[in-house]
Amino acid sequence: MAGGIQNIGKIPELNRRILFTFLLLAVYRIGVFVPTPGIDAQALSSFFAQARGTLLDFVVMFTGGALERFSVFALGIMPYISASIIIQLLTVVVPHLEKLSKEGESGRKQIVQYTRYGTVVLSAIQGLGISVGLESMRGPAGELIVPMPGWGFRIMTIITLTAGTAFIMWLGEQITERGIGNGISLIIFAGIVARFPTALGNTFSLVKTGEMNLLFVVLLIALMVGVIAFIIFVELGQRRIQIQYPKRMVGRKMYGGQSTHIPLKVNSAGVIPPIFASSLIIFPATAVNFIDLPWLKAISSSLSPTAILYNVLYAGLIIFFAYFYTAIQFNPNDVAENLKKYGGFVPGIRPGTNTAEYIDRILTRLTLWGAIYLAFVCVMPSFLIGWWHVPFYFGGTSLLIVVGVALDTAQQIESHVLARSYEGLLASGRLKGRRG
Repeated sequence: MAGGIQNIGKIPELNRRILFTFLLLAVYRIGVFVPTPGIDAQALSSFFAQARGTLLDFVVMFTGGALERFSVFALGIMPYISASIIIQLLTVVVPHLEKLSKEGESGRKQIVQYTRYGTVVLSAIQGLGISVGLESMRGPAGELIVPMPGWGFRIMTIITLTAGTAFIMWLGEQITERGIGNGISLIIFAGIVARFPTALGNTFSLVKTGEMNLLFVVLLIALMVGVIAFIIFVELGQRRIQIQYPKRMVGRKMYGGQSTHIPLKVNSAGVIPPIFASSLIIFPATAVNFIDLPWLKAISSSLSPTAILYNVLYAGLIIFFAYFYTAIQFNPNDVAENLKKYGGFVPGIRPGTNTAEYIDRILTRLTLWGAIYLAFVCVMPSFLIGWWHVPFYFGGTSLLIVVGVALDTAQQIESHVLARSYEGLLASGRLKGRRG
């Protein structure tokens, strides 16, 4: 891989795509520091300082620190993800959307347009809820977080936050189309990675003041390295279904049967289930933390990262979305039909319905193990926080997203290299799937 990276610059188009991606990610990070008008920044900072260790910390991580500063990107990309979840769920039950999903590129574009509209609506609703909540909140010294409350502030906040989310959505789409990698995932990736230096600095400060033992920090780092290795091991795991094509006569020549395989990943859904699950939990949690009502505060407390309810709900949503997203991405019936159409078959399995059932059975079992793996990695840090009582800044969810997005982007770069006859560049480190 090292040799391939050194020669990436020899491919002009790939070079432009990578540069374009970095530039748009830099624009996103600059926007994180542009404040929303009408906020007392010092009072807001004091409020977030008091909220350490709650679910609000998790929200701040996914927004790359934008919510903590209440910048124009305070809502992050979560409204877009929530809108995507809603549209995909509706695709299963609404005939019109189901028909659009089967119409190829034109139908996909229409569904994307509906998702954009949904993003704007959700952003406006969240913006209104947060602005109303902020007006009733005060800092530790009793100072107002919003010095001049009223509908002027609310409308300004709604417009600013909605425009910020729409702009992030546009950045993500541009990266996907003209850059390298999945734009939405890379934006979340950039927000998480940008907080690494702060987390390291806070950890060193705790070690200097004696609040955290140096040996304990070493153990945490070793654990993190082990989790990363485990994530890579599973993400590259595959179950290969052998496919055989029979001999056929073309003119006067007999061509031998070809043998190939269908690679089924252990985790076909990638990092989408944790992102979707986080989005569904974060959506109400964001509003709850900014509304000063006792019963809502009780809900917020029960959804803290160390609470049993939070972890059960989070793991359940991850398992659900692992199956749901895999079912959307991979249809065994279509695969079996295409194999039958071109004469392919699984040795020992009759073509058609039997092949579809065989593939579906294998995919269901793989998805179960993949879902359990995702839930375990994402929930594990919550138990570490509860047992060891230390700030675990970057847990399983963030590590999973960082490693998963990095692997996906590296594979896309490799695909561009291979597509332009640069196979030899990556011969020593090609990201092949590990056969399971």
